[in-house]
Amino acid sequence: MIKVLAIDDEERFRRLLKKELSRKGFSVETVSDGESAFAMLKSDEYDVALLDIVMPGTDGIELLKKIGNDPATPAIIVLTGMATVETAVEAMRNGAYDYISKPYKLDELVIVINRAFEYRRLKIKNLLLEQELARKESPDKFVGKSGQFKDILTLIGKIAPTDSSVLIHGESGTGKEIVATTIWQYSKRNNAPFTALNCAALSENLIESELFGHEKGAFTNAHQMKYGIVEVADKGTLFLDEIAELPLGLQAKLLRFLDSGEFRRVGSNKTLKVDVRAIAATNKDLSILIQSGGFRHDLYYRLNVININVPPLRERSDDIPDLANHFLRKYSNKLSKNIADISPQALEALNNYRWPGNVRELENVVERAVIICDSQTLGVEDLSIPQASLVKNNTCYSSLEEVERGHILKVLTETEGNQSRASQILGIDRKTLYLKLRKFGIDDANS
Repeated sequence: MIKVLAIDDEERFRRLLKKELSRKGFSVETVSDGESAFAMLKSDEYDVALLDIVMPGTDGIELLKKIGNDPATPAIIVLTGMATVETAVEAMRNGAYDYISKPYKLDELVIVINRAFEYRRLKIKNLLLEQELARKESPDKFVGKSGQFKDILTLIGKIAPTDSSVLIHGESGTGKEIVATTIWQYSKRNNAPFTALNCAALSENLIESELFGHEKGAFTNAHQMKYGIVEVADKGTLFLDEIAELPLGLQAKLLRFLDSGEFRRVGSNKTLKVDVRAIAATNKDLSILIQSGGFRHDLYYRLNVININVPPLRERSDDIPDLANHFLRKYSNKLSKNIADISPQALEALNNYRWPGNVRELENVVERAVIICDSQTLGVEDLSIPQASLVKNNTCYSSLEEVERGHILKVLTETEGNQSRASQILGIDRKTLYLKLRKFGIDDANS
């Protein structure tokens, strides 16, 4: 139902507007002067305002100037019996949507109110989309073929169509946000926004403002009203990354929001309501934080309806080739490079590395390799990981036995085949050296 605020100093006219527009299905409230209207606009949300120009005290033009270009302002339709071209132009210049003269035709007024409502709705939608584009880049793909990967995909297929909260756990860089975006992409909310907030990136006050928005003047540098990401995410999905870093005071407000969908912008008394699905992620053990008093147990239970554990990359090495080739295509296109594939030696080096930074580190390594690669095949010499340099210098032996055999041969060469001298250098007796020579197939003549 469209909420209309009628602002006029004539009581009979206010009663008539309320009666006729209510019959047409609008929710109508009335007020007699500009000061009262300004107070009501600060305390409640309206879609459309019908504004008289000539009023005692604060007139219509003054009220328009006072409201300014605040995005929360309703669409203003100037409705007056003192119609002149000058007042119409001035009203439109100060933000009015349209201008109708008294006496009005009811059907015409209804059409203009509906148009004004749609105009405001589209204006807000565009603003929200602009804010969302500024917050994040397009999500990456969820890539892999390991057993763990397939298990996660199977679980996502089961939970995505529901509205249940999800808690994702995994080391930093494992791809928790990509899991969250995959849930959103497979959900019935995928036509609505996916919005993300990193709880570790901002101070408590700024996190609250980013999450719930703020009113103009709510704090220093709050020069205009700002929508929070919960409003951006309405009908969509809200992703709270690093949820363990959320301050305790804000945890209580988040819990109330998740339970009811209701919230207030910072500096406002208005209670607003949205419909979002919550997905949270952390690289910490929340049960330990609960015991130490660092995390609310009720918020944990509210979020942890569905739990997904994303294993580190070192535990799912089968995913490394697919991920590496995915990042190769991504950065080859981004950097306008013609790199078709990755050499077997480079893939072996990637597989041998332990990846403490997980998928994020792998992406960084591949991005750097694409930048410095001068051929159509990304080689081991392009990789900036320890295993790569070992392979490149041909000193990466296939086993400990090969290392031992090579070292014994090197010492025998340096001692010109003198086994007594060689055994002393190696720190073993001559019999042990003899047995090792037989084991490695090194005869005395070639030693």
